[in-house]
Amino acid sequence: MARHAIGIDLGGTQVRAALVDVSGTVLKRAATRTDVKGGPRAVMAQFQDLIRQVADNESLATLSGIGVCMPGPLDSRTGTVIHVPTLPGWEDFPLADELAATLGRPAVLEGDGIAACYGEWRFGAGKGLDHLLYVTVSTGIGGGVVSDGRLLHGRRGMTAHVGHIRLARGGLRCSCGALGCFEAFAAGTALDGRARAAVLQHPGSLLAALADGMPATAGHVVAAARQGDAAALALIEEEASYLGEGLASLIHLYSPERVVMGGGVSQGFDLMADRIHQTIRANALPSFREVPVVKAALGDNAGLVGAAALVMFDERSDRG
Repeated sequence: MARHAIGIDLGGTQVRAALVDVSGTVLKRAATRTDVKGGPRAVMAQFQDLIRQVADNESLATLSGIGVCMPGPLDSRTGTVIHVPTLPGWEDFPLADELAATLGRPAVLEGDGIAACYGEWRFGAGKGLDHLLYVTVSTGIGGGVVSDGRLLHGRRGMTAHVGHIRLARGGLRCSCGALGCFEAFAAGTALDGRARAAVLQHPGSLLAALADGMPATAGHVVAAARQGDAAALALIEEEASYLGEGLASLIHLYSPERVVMGGGVSQGFDLMADRIHQTIRANALPSFREVPVVKAALGDNAGLVGAAALVMFDERSDRG
């Protein structure tokens, strides 16, 4: 019989679900806007609706379980949400236990960066490696780590909050409240802010034309840069430099064989790759300078696939 699992990726804007098989293939997926105001009970109902959309009775009969990934902090060992700034009302909610009781299937909860790392390690750009760093650059910056052939979790499953290493003593304020975090300089929201400033400074640029009176975004920057817009290309160079500086510190910390970059900003990875590598070489110790940075192979399916794989391969049994 075929082996399947459901992967669910819960965010502050959207909740997505996918039926995934044992080879990591997404067989079917569905999404809806997260009912943030409705809180945990409303979102749990959304889970059930999405599962019905992606899995028929035959698939449900061979279902290994349900894996959920979401931003944290959360306790993946107990399956409990600790606190999510974009999802008020979820504090101390025992999501894994509630979901398992409702659906009658095993359920696990994991941080979205760790789940995406696991997906890329099992099936994507990190397959076959013993040492891997995954970094997602989107609204914020998160990540996951494989070291010595094991997925790292840390205390309460909260390892690899890599967006909160410090790049500067002062500078920009992060969403966490601190000054100078990697996330504050290099996340997609930071690039959005620089893009809006650039539109005001360069009203005749292609970047401004693409924004067309709306707030400019990282997506506008990438689109304009691909067409050679000078203002957008300058923003891409700046973003790549910030990414390279942060990644150099993380490479020193985790000593990976490869860094995999995912998240929305990775859509412009090909435009930034050279500058990222140049910055790493300029900032890293000699023995760390040649660690390659590559784009995630699973794209926005990494979290869904990783969450499902955590169930299918019972990764929890491998934890020390």
